[in-house]
Amino acid sequence: MALVTMNEVLKESIEGRYAVGAFDTLDCVATDAILKAAEMRNTPIIVMLVDAEPGQEEFIRYTLDRCSRSSVPVALHLDHGPSYEAVMKGIHAGCTSVMFDGSSLTFEDNVEITREVVKVAHACGVTVEAEIGHVAGHEGNMLEGNVADASAYTTVDDAVRFYEETKVDCLAIAIGTVHGVYKGVPKLDYDRLQAIRDELPIPLVMHGGSGLSPADFKNAIAHGINKINFYTGMTLGAGEAVRKVMNEEKRVTMTKIVQVGSKVITDIVGEHIEIFGTKPLTK
Repeated sequence: MALVTMNEVLKESIEGRYAVGAFDTLDCVATDAILKAAEMRNTPIIVMLVDAEPGQEEFIRYTLDRCSRSSVPVALHLDHGPSYEAVMKGIHAGCTSVMFDGSSLTFEDNVEITREVVKVAHACGVTVEAEIGHVAGHEGNMLEGNVADASAYTTVDDAVRFYEETKVDCLAIAIGTVHGVYKGVPKLDYDRLQAIRDELPIPLVMHGGSGLSPADFKNAIAHGINKINFYTGMTLGAGEAVRKVMNEEKRVTMTKIVQVGSKVITDIVGEHIEIFGTKPLTK
């Protein structure tokens, strides 16, 4: 199937009360391993790029080609675009969906830039994700451990006002998750999530899925989450599997390392597709 937009992948998720996983890829091996998991289950999936800066062209070309040849619908999404210019590069590179992350800006500046991103992206047939509130941590320090900051959680009023002023396609909200490794035990604010879900007609996004239990994911989905970003648990799991093989075997080839890491990524992504309840395609 051809590449599709995020709207296409998530179009039935609110009514169907399920989520679609969004998995970051930083190399060709991860791209293929992520897509294999969805293809084995005949489910749509979201593949995310972390940037579209110069130097990424060959990798992005491979990812675009591999996604376009997939047997399932795939949205290729730019994750955490930090500026208007970064998001435009993502659109130019071929992403069918982009995120402008203005969560560190004032509300007014976030609205202003998001509105401009939406205007250009929609003209190009590309969907837009934005963020209100702030999810603690960042991919850059994912191994150090982060704690959620309740003062930065998304409010219902801000979420509604932001949507009304930008007409963004989906909205990432802060309800207690963090990027990277969670320091301590996550405690999600399901009441806040449900209140936002009750007021907004668009899909809601959870960033920072690593460290949550299957019950956490299922509760979040039951209260209104439709897209779940997941990376840290996937990449650490693959790394630990490779470490185990290297410790146990006297000689390890590069081919074996790639095969081991790739299989673990496929297994972890597949496990989470099932936890998220992503609906298989109907024939």
